[in-house]
Amino acid sequence: MKVLNTVGQRVPMHDAATKVTGQAQFTDDLALPGMLYGKLVRSTIPHGRIVSIDVSRAKALPGVKGVITGKDIPDRVYGIVPKAKDEHALARDKVHYIGDAVAAVVAVDKEIAEEAARLVHVEYEPIPAVFDPLDAIKEGAPLIHDNLKTNISASIHKEFGDVEKGFAASDYVFEDTFFSQAVNHAPIEPHAALAAYDLQNGDLTIWSCTQIPYFLKRNLATTLLVPENKIRVIKPKVGGGFGQKIDMYAKDFCACWFAKELGRPVKFLYEREEVFQSTRQRHPMYLTVKTGVNKAGKILAQKITAYADGGAYNSTAPLMITLSCFFIMIPYRIENLIYEGYHVYTNKPVGGAMRGHGIPQARFAIERQIDLIAKRIGVDAAEMRVINAIRAGMPHPAGFIINTCGFADSVTEAAKAIGWKEKRGKLPFGRGVGLAGASFPSGVANMAHLASGAVVQLSREGRVSILSGAADIGQGAETVICQIVAEQIGVPMEDVHITAADTGTCPLDAGTFGSGVTVRAGNAALLAANDVRDQLFSFVADRLKCKPDDLMTANRRIWVKGNPDAGMSLSDALFEYQYSNRPLPIVGRGGWIPPAEQPTSLLTKNGNFSPNYSFMTQAAEVEVDLELGKVKVVKMVTVHDCGQPINPMLVEGQLEGSIMGGMGQALYEDSTCIEGQQYNPSFLDYGFPTVMEMPEMGALHIDTDDPVGPFGAKEAGEGTQLAPAPAIVNAIADAIGVEFNRLPVTPQVVLEALKKNADKS
Repeated sequence: MKVLNTVGQRVPMHDAATKVTGQAQFTDDLALPGMLYGKLVRSTIPHGRIVSIDVSRAKALPGVKGVITGKDIPDRVYGIVPKAKDEHALARDKVHYIGDAVAAVVAVDKEIAEEAARLVHVEYEPIPAVFDPLDAIKEGAPLIHDNLKTNISASIHKEFGDVEKGFAASDYVFEDTFFSQAVNHAPIEPHAALAAYDLQNGDLTIWSCTQIPYFLKRNLATTLLVPENKIRVIKPKVGGGFGQKIDMYAKDFCACWFAKELGRPVKFLYEREEVFQSTRQRHPMYLTVKTGVNKAGKILAQKITAYADGGAYNSTAPLMITLSCFFIMIPYRIENLIYEGYHVYTNKPVGGAMRGHGIPQARFAIERQIDLIAKRIGVDAAEMRVINAIRAGMPHPAGFIINTCGFADSVTEAAKAIGWKEKRGKLPFGRGVGLAGASFPSGVANMAHLASGAVVQLSREGRVSILSGAADIGQGAETVICQIVAEQIGVPMEDVHITAADTGTCPLDAGTFGSGVTVRAGNAALLAANDVRDQLFSFVADRLKCKPDDLMTANRRIWVKGNPDAGMSLSDALFEYQYSNRPLPIVGRGGWIPPAEQPTSLLTKNGNFSPNYSFMTQAAEVEVDLELGKVKVVKMVTVHDCGQPINPMLVEGQLEGSIMGGMGQALYEDSTCIEGQQYNPSFLDYGFPTVMEMPEMGALHIDTDDPVGPFGAKEAGEGTQLAPAPAIVNAIADAIGVEFNRLPVTPQVVLEALKKNADKS
């Protein structure tokens, strides 16, 4: 790889100072003159018909400015996936889970709004409820949505190769079942929205902690019956999203509705309990994995059946269950595969996109079974992964194009870093090591909207301004985009400024999901920077008597390649550019869409649905307290192929965050719902790993120069969340000889397993 000046450097986030000093403004930090405060009334039963809603006492409370129910707003359903819309902003006839929004109030302050919400009386006619997807698919189960014949809202059946032939050729065939629990995203910033209505021109502006401003704009237009060109969505700073802030929620709709009706700004802010109960969570999932292998451990055939607990509404259901299918086909080459996946309604909190989006559950099952199979047939679990690894350039059964792949190397390096040969099966009882592999797409090109645009301006003074639609939710997207532009124009980071995620001023962008931001928005910014560079270089080349392709730029200077003395400062170039009667600022535009047939659907077609694919292996060493059952993660190592890291420090931050998130999934977190009621909807009760549980962490990069990503980059966000949990559970199995196929592996679960083993012996 060529030597670069800004790309590849450990540059701090461009907004780090404003965040650590408290100057950064999140949605709830915003206030407008005359602002009203909103509160939602939510269902107290899991399933029932709304008989009546009495709002008279709430309306009579002094300070209350408005009360609405589902009957007061347009009868319009919405959803993040166009073909799966099933949710009203406020429930109209039925409630489908405890926490369903049924009414909204606004008042002059928060306390009055809360009191008014308590005064709204809702009479329900309870309906039998169902809380487990395996029960919900049984004949005679209560129907959660009356317009459907079953509770299966989305499904996929895909077959690649000849599975029966593959099983017949196998020396061994194993079938195991697995379960992955509900996990809440638990962002530090709760969900909020602030809306204002311009009485003069009829424009609505909403500030929302959203990950996808343009999708939110579209859903608001649909539900409010307002033209899209009259709605402006602005994303302030976001304190974590992880997929939970993809969907539109009642707070977005109601803030806009009241702002328009009352002509005053309106803010809604969710309580922490609402974030847990009434937003989104990772889908609980039952999986059965049947795998055929030869004596060396090569996978010859696989059949996977998955039932995802979707809760009361679809959210991303069709996309989630489809991704769960297609992206189990990497990082291993599986020529013969059947996948059957079902998204099932239940009367519980709603499942939605969460870091990895349907794949962590499947990855847990597959990576656990690889260890189980390796143990049963007597092969090394790390070697089995290398044997089955996808290689760059290999034909893919589903039509993926794998231009670069460092997976096999990542397994080898992770095993070396964790001390695999010295420790696996050789440490004292209670201590062990494990690893797991994963892969992830850099965005999924399955709809025409997945394009990004950018505008770059270079002023007379050398200031570079970027307009990007990309939504930075804390991962550092804006910093990465600034690095790309700074590299191409040849200026330091302090000269670059970015305005992003404002649908009123910024170019179209798909938003933050699917780990596609660096590739999509990064390529768009690169093209826009190249446009500026070409305009400037064409002028400078005339002055220096050379060709534009012969010019280089860095550190605010432009010179002829191979002759550093033949050049000029950027300031001088812009001065001469100005006085040659050329317009300033120099404006460049760029737009980028993944190279895929448009529109496509993973449900109906195979093909290359991502620009590129990242690969990684994570290895863990654990220590189990045999008396308390508590698992301590001593060390975790990640070896990651994300192409050229645009900012290695930010990549490592993603890797370290994924380790903590994976520890939570493996050992602590369980969004407990009993008979539809959330039992741990707070940071006090919900299990988190804290800094006290943080292990020693290491990160190694496998550099591959990808031809599609900007400067060879691939994703480094969601994919890092797939392997930590199975790596940890595999290490527990090595430590105490007990195989766990359900998450989380809590101290109680460990102690029960140890007691059972002791009783057997």
